[in-house]
Amino acid sequence: MRDNKKGFTGLEAAIVLTAFVVVAAVFSYVVLNAGFFTTQKSKEVVHTGVEQATSSIELSGDVIGHGWNYSRVNNTPGTADYGKWDWDATNYYLSYYAWNDSEKYQKDSNLTVVEFYLTLTAGQHPASMNDFVISYTDKDTHVGNIPRSTNENASLGNLTMPSWNYTIIYSDGDALLEFGEKAKILVALPDYGVTANQEFTIEVKPAEGATLTITRTAPAAIDKTMNLH
Repeated sequence: MRDNKKGFTGLEAAIVLTAFVVVAAVFSYVVLNAGFFTTQKSKEVVHTGVEQATSSIELSGDVIGHGWNYSRVNNTPGTADYGKWDWDATNYYLSYYAWNDSEKYQKDSNLTVVEFYLTLTAGQHPASMNDFVISYTDKDTHVGNIPRSTNENASLGNLTMPSWNYTIIYSDGDALLEFGEKAKILVALPDYGVTANQEFTIEVKPAEGATLTITRTAPAAIDKTMNLH
């Protein structure tokens, strides 16, 4: 009686081995792809986090306070007293001060307008000033989004209360704060400003990057113009 046994030939072994190699290669490719995808996503998350945590703007120079008086100013172009104090109720615009320097008057007891300059931090992309959000807080008042003023001569201080305005120094004509440019910011404080020795905070929030926080204290003596610390 003859045994009926089949041997495992070299060809069959090669086929099986090849199949194992192919399966292992496909599995390795899938695992590596998943790893690369996860690594890429992790890099994107880290990059986004760094962008949001890194400030794209910084102060350039001192923070200046103004004790300008908020009152009625003639805002009708072509009239004789345009830009001057005008108590005629039919011909005035509520403003912190007239934009003509000779018509600026000091408010006796309040710090009413804050002025400062911004510049981009190193390596940051241009920032649209129209997308900025500015908020204000003191012990009695909080305004989360102060409106931006587009009044005529707002860059000179013709501001309602509260509001803010920007002027880009060395601008190429657009609303982007770019490398080499500075933005002059005027913020007309709410509720007639703050009194002497009162602390307040202004937050500047660009569309991208960390918030710039400016905390200052009104000096003991309020002047028409002063350096804030």
